[in-house]
Amino acid sequence: MEHSHGGPTADVSVRIAWADDADAIAGVQVRAWPELYAHLLPAEAIPTDAAAVAAQWREVLAKPADARNRVLVALERNRVVGFALTCAASDPDCDPVSDGELAEVTLDPTERGKGHGSRLLQAAVDTLAADRFTRAVSWVNAGDDALRGFLTEAGWAADTAHRELDLDGTGATTVKQVRLHAAIG
Repeated sequence: MEHSHGGPTADVSVRIAWADDADAIAGVQVRAWPELYAHLLPAEAIPTDAAAVAAQWREVLAKPADARNRVLVALERNRVVGFALTCAASDPDCDPVSDGELAEVTLDPTERGKGHGSRLLQAAVDTLAADRFTRAVSWVNAGDDALRGFLTEAGWAADTAHRELDLDGTGATTVKQVRLHAAIG
């Protein structure tokens, strides 16, 4: 059956993650990260053990540090094909009451170009608005033209903030990031 304009169908959806999703989220992460971070991190710094990553997710999903820490999953039928994280923005120049952060949007590399990213982003913004944030911010690696383009097309704009993120805590591996923002709610 054909659906016009790629509108929502029963086969694709986004929902808040359950603890049972930990393995599937970890799977997406270990498949996506080598592609997203291979040029930034040494291979040994990129997690490949989905079971170890899943254990961390189970903890996060079972006991969020803050009620506004949300994990959303994009589904195709009942298969997790991507995830997004939202939380209160923690930057010193942000207001944790009104500024929410899109901390991550990650899609399974084999599931790109099917609309899952757009659905996840929309759900993340809706979730931030439901959590009473009025502005959303997201840090993007300066070289990540795909993610920056995706957010810009969705109406986000650079807010002039930038930072150098120390990826391994030693200062040996850093990445330049720019912050994008959007009004929500």
